[in-house]
Amino acid sequence: MPSPYAFADARLTKLDGFQVEIDEAHERADIILDRPPFNVVSMPQRDQLRLVFETLDEDARVRIIVVRSVGEHFSSGGNIGGFMEATPEKVSKLAWNIASPTRCSKPVIVANRGYCFGVGFELSLACDFRIASETTLYALPEQKLGQIPGSGGSARLQKMIGITRTKDIVMRSKRISAKQAFDWGIATECVPDKELETATDKLVDELRTFAPLAQRTAKKLLNDTEDSTLTVAIELEGHCYSRLRQSDDFKEGVEAFNAKRPPKFVGR
Repeated sequence: MPSPYAFADARLTKLDGFQVEIDEAHERADIILDRPPFNVVSMPQRDQLRLVFETLDEDARVRIIVVRSVGEHFSSGGNIGGFMEATPEKVSKLAWNIASPTRCSKPVIVANRGYCFGVGFELSLACDFRIASETTLYALPEQKLGQIPGSGGSARLQKMIGITRTKDIVMRSKRISAKQAFDWGIATECVPDKELETATDKLVDELRTFAPLAQRTAKKLLNDTEDSTLTVAIELEGHCYSRLRQSDDFKEGVEAFNAKRPPKFVGR
């Protein structure tokens, strides 16, 4: 059964607007946005989220990280008042903090429902897998405030769906449905709302069946070569492949395949 995560870092003694649970039996940690009804993300919360991802990345008990929320909405975005009060130095760190799921070596799944606006959308875009309830609405509404996305939203979207669709979303503060997000390649899955938790659990269990080292290598390789030329990407892929050839997990995978049995990966 999941239990509250015990952090040694004093900065995480009192979490601001979210909670963290660990389920050791399923090698899973959940980061749960918990500021209902709209789960608005505060400035201090962004710093804490970064620290939490860094902590979970080092925890050997955790294979998979899930980001989800309490209530009908994932997040309506950031605390607007906080932007006016924050120093330029503080604001300059926003994108770094929200990119924590991408830097984390472990697979990160986000479960979206209802409003997924602003930083809620940007945090989701930084995750590896986005499972969207059919109730989900994605948006980057910063133009309505005389601003632009500041935590990687427009940059990540452009890589995913191209400049034309990104301009349509960003420059018009346009809301898009979960179905459209799935069709455009933003969402990994689009499921009925009542099936969101089941779909998330299923993906966690599936990802746990793969070799941890190969999984972490694949994530880093894909992230690192997103902006590279094809030649460089293929070269780096070859080096990663060669490195994994020396792993115990690769040996176990081959032996299990030949013996027609499930592999028992240990992560080395």
